[in-house]
Amino acid sequence: VICKGCCHANKVRMLNELMLHKCPFCRRSGPKTDEERNTRMMKRVEANDPVALREMGRRRYKEGNTKSAFGYYSKATELGDVGA
Repeated sequence: VICKGCCHANKVRMLNELMLHKCPFCRRSGPKTDEERNTRMMKRVEANDPVALREMGRRRYKEGNTKSAFGYYSKATELGDVGA
């Protein structure tokens, strides 16, 4: 997990050096399609990234799948994500 301060510092560095925004995990440019975004998110979920698990829980909740959402939120909380 990368803290918000480190993410912010990385964004400032990229702006100062006129660099394109890149993912702090994989250092690649942002996804260009929804399919690519979902593929990257699932990689983070499979790696037990608590923020990705929380986001997946949010998506499942919006879809009406509360049982699945609860599972993702619970796992994110177990891994230390206080936002879940």
